[in-house]
Amino acid sequence: MNSADLGRRVGVPSTALFTDQYELTMVQAALKAGTAERHSVFEAFTRRLPEGRRYGVVAGIGRVLDAVENFHFDDEMLTFLREQDVVDGPTLDWLADYRFSGDIWGYPEGEVYFPGSPILRVEGSFAECVLLETVILSILNHDSAIAAAASRMSAAAGGRGLIEMGARRTHELSAVASARAAYIGGFDTTSDLAAGFRYNIPTVGTSAHAFTLLHDTERDAFRAQVDSLGRGTTLLVDTYDVAEAVRTAVEVAGTELGAVRIDSGDLLLVAHRVRQQLDELGATGTKIVVTSDLDEYAIASLAAAPVDAYGVGTQLVTGSGQPTCSMVYKLVARAGSADPAEPLRAVAKKSLSSKSSVGGRKWAARRLDESGVAEAEVIGTGPVPAELAERQLLVELVRGGEVIAREPLDAARERHMAARAGLPMSAMQLSRGEPVIPTEYI
Repeated sequence: MNSADLGRRVGVPSTALFTDQYELTMVQAALKAGTAERHSVFEAFTRRLPEGRRYGVVAGIGRVLDAVENFHFDDEMLTFLREQDVVDGPTLDWLADYRFSGDIWGYPEGEVYFPGSPILRVEGSFAECVLLETVILSILNHDSAIAAAASRMSAAAGGRGLIEMGARRTHELSAVASARAAYIGGFDTTSDLAAGFRYNIPTVGTSAHAFTLLHDTERDAFRAQVDSLGRGTTLLVDTYDVAEAVRTAVEVAGTELGAVRIDSGDLLLVAHRVRQQLDELGATGTKIVVTSDLDEYAIASLAAAPVDAYGVGTQLVTGSGQPTCSMVYKLVARAGSADPAEPLRAVAKKSLSSKSSVGGRKWAARRLDESGVAEAEVIGTGPVPAELAERQLLVELVRGGEVIAREPLDAARERHMAARAGLPMSAMQLSRGEPVIPTEYI
């Protein structure tokens, strides 16, 4: 497997300050109390799915591995912490030598998850694990929310093309992460070149209304684009009159015109009219791409339209109304010393029922019915039942501080398609509902 298969991990800065201050002050207090090195197990999970979601999508694991690998404090960071009096001298000395040396297990990227699923299990000393909380949650909450929205849009699209076009609607770094998550969730291409460069996601692009307005006539604009990019290009046809633009587009590019893009109006009606017009002009192979604030509901409403691809921006990169998955990172077990061989004691917050959690280091497996369709997410802390041994979900990601499970992004994408296909049919419904399968603790 070459580096191009995995994407370009270039210019990755230290992630050590992508954290909250209290994590460092907890480390200081634990070092002073002599408890910092106690062997501990943390788990990332969500107590509930976002409203209306029937399943979640694990995304961001690859980015988490990069973040853990690059989590170290350089001299400039340590100077900042010292000048701001964030932690004391002994803690700064400890941070200067920090490298995560523990183990991480988790759901593989692209897998689906449900309430309580132990999506990520981080094991090591208390101090080295607690420092990773914020950066892990930041990545998983964002990327999994985008991937879940992308998956719903992919299901609604029914095999038609999906273009991620949200770079102008979010932070520039979030745009790259969003394109990556969207690709896992079922999108085919992105307009964002940084995402294409870093993650080898196929990139596409057409033109904006500004390009048409730049020229004296629409015909001049189309001619310039076709002369430069070829007949297979996509022409934007709704700057002025759509019917006139389609006629001009075919006159300029011929019947080999690749596609036309519609970005406004009643997309269902306009798409039907454009398809009829293209066919009458002999451009039967010319595709229709629609954009304009689409979400999964709009895509589903266009199922009967002669549309070949959808371009989605704002709704995708904001999680289609659910920009986070509300994942948490909790200590679930710890020993009385640094010895990994010492028995672990299950721990959990119990003060509020809405925020309570289940203690203990967990395994997870998905039980299938007689037809091979998922029927329950089974989670336990004891021995794994023999009938579930081959259905376990967590895989080893980091061993002794070394990343051992990087994979091509296409593997995560393919895994998601397979995982989604293994859910009950009701998972594809866009109406509000409960998780498509229950979570069972044993």
